[in-house]
Amino acid sequence: MPDALTIPTIDCRQSDARDLFRQLRDKLSPRGDVVSEAGRQRTIELFGEPLSPREVVRRICEDVRTQGLSALLSYTSKLDRKDLTADTMRVSAEELKDAASKADPEFLATVRQIRDNIREFQSAVLPKDALVKRSLNGGTVELRQRHLPMKRVGICVPGGAAAYPSTVLMTAVPAMTAGVPEIAIVVPPTSFGGYNVDMLATCHEIGVKEVYRVGGAQAVAALAYGVEGIPRVDKIVGPGNLFVALAKQHVFGDVDIDSIAGPSEVIVLADATANPEYVAADLISQAEHSPGSGVLITWHAPLIDAVKTALEKLLALLPRGDLARQSLNDYGALIVARDEQEAAELTDLLAPEHLHISMNEPDSMLARIQNAGAIFVGHHTPVALGDYIAGPSHVLPTGGTARFANGLAATDFLKRSSVIRYDAKALAGDASRVRLMAEKEGLTAHSNSVDIRLK
Repeated sequence: MPDALTIPTIDCRQSDARDLFRQLRDKLSPRGDVVSEAGRQRTIELFGEPLSPREVVRRICEDVRTQGLSALLSYTSKLDRKDLTADTMRVSAEELKDAASKADPEFLATVRQIRDNIREFQSAVLPKDALVKRSLNGGTVELRQRHLPMKRVGICVPGGAAAYPSTVLMTAVPAMTAGVPEIAIVVPPTSFGGYNVDMLATCHEIGVKEVYRVGGAQAVAALAYGVEGIPRVDKIVGPGNLFVALAKQHVFGDVDIDSIAGPSEVIVLADATANPEYVAADLISQAEHSPGSGVLITWHAPLIDAVKTALEKLLALLPRGDLARQSLNDYGALIVARDEQEAAELTDLLAPEHLHISMNEPDSMLARIQNAGAIFVGHHTPVALGDYIAGPSHVLPTGGTARFANGLAATDFLKRSSVIRYDAKALAGDASRVRLMAEKEGLTAHSNSVDIRLK
């Protein structure tokens, strides 16, 4: 018999939800301080001592950095229980082609449509080079900002509990749209990962040629530092478990990363016109990631009981209902706000990965929200549309980081450089101002580099 639904419920007219939201935000962030007893025992088996997840990641990354391929294959054997060689680690071109030939044609057609939708949106957000010209002292100053794609990008694709061809699309296609010439995908050596027909067929269909059957912190380290057979990359993107998130944090600085992702999350802002079953379905859709968070905020109190009833009904019907129920109990909440303004303030406090505004007139609420990774507007825009087909990437900031971070986009694969050009007359025109600033800062060589050209 499944556990009871004990999702926390708070009426802000009687108590404050902010403490609960702060606790939720802390639990959803990848701090790496907590490990299960089973995980603790596994760590002792492998390392001979009860290391924290952060210490495990540090050990793995340093071993791969210093020992290279041998450490990568050793950790793959120990952690994934898969013995690979340098040759079997990489998915061959023949294997990619064979997977595409075995895949469902309707699935491949859907992959192509999703690719086109992503490419259309990502192309629209690409910036144009900026150019400023000014006349100075009879001469010319030309200032330009140029954008060039990174040369090589690594993508982490999960594959432990399910196959995620959508992650391939939502990461690789934006990079391709930006013009990145080399894309390397790492995915665990499992039936859901490096041996999954749909995953490999998706890679073949969109033109990804480098796929490696390695996962976890060891795969992140291989991408960051480079090992025999896997050249180092400039940036690592894509979701993963706690160890992947902590490994990305560890290697940041040697390479760029997109974010340090935590569990998936959604806030549903709903008024009296919201359908309780729609709301319940939206909460469950993120909770089923297990862990995943689903939070309802409404100022229409009767909606709470109606959503609870709908949750119980749907959780009993869905295959992953038990997992979603546990996630809602641990990471969910049903909140009655005093009014729309308080609902907006609570939303900004949690800064969710996904925000669904399920209202009859949602634009008024949209204008009040500052912090959210992706926003879904109206009763007929479930988060699943953004997860799979709409066009913006589903790789989004989690754990409250939407206060300052953004969802992945083609722009994240571009490097910006300023290009500055003065002729001799323009240099003479700005010389006195350079000389003054250099004098104030005591940097006489700066001033000299101008003066020597004016003699």
